[in-house]
Amino acid sequence: QVQLVESGGGLAQAGGSLRLSCAASGRLWPSWVMGWYRQDPGNQRELVATITFRGDPNYADSVKGRFTISRARTGNTVYLQMNSLKVEDTDIYYCKLKQRRLHYWGQGTQITVSS
Repeated sequence: QVQLVESGGGLAQAGGSLRLSCAASGRLWPSWVMGWYRQDPGNQRELVATITFRGDPNYADSVKGRFTISRARTGNTVYLQMNSLKVEDTDIYYCKLKQRRLHYWGQGTQITVSS
């Protein structure tokens, strides 16, 4: 079993910054992909950014140049640094870990960006 614990998030003004963290524990394999997705009520969950165990990142076009995903040198923690926030970044953000064809989700954390 895998557990994901998210932290960070909250309120920010447009143009500001926030940082999310996601710590994974449990039975982990050195081949996971972790990342962040976001969702509006009534909409599908969409990709924000992912990173492989080796450290290769992938970003949605909407956040390229503004968000940076990284992983801790040791352990299984992933960070999402969000800069130049926009009102449209307001959403619930979910951490996800994928390994060996299984998917695990965090509980979600609210990000609200005000104008």
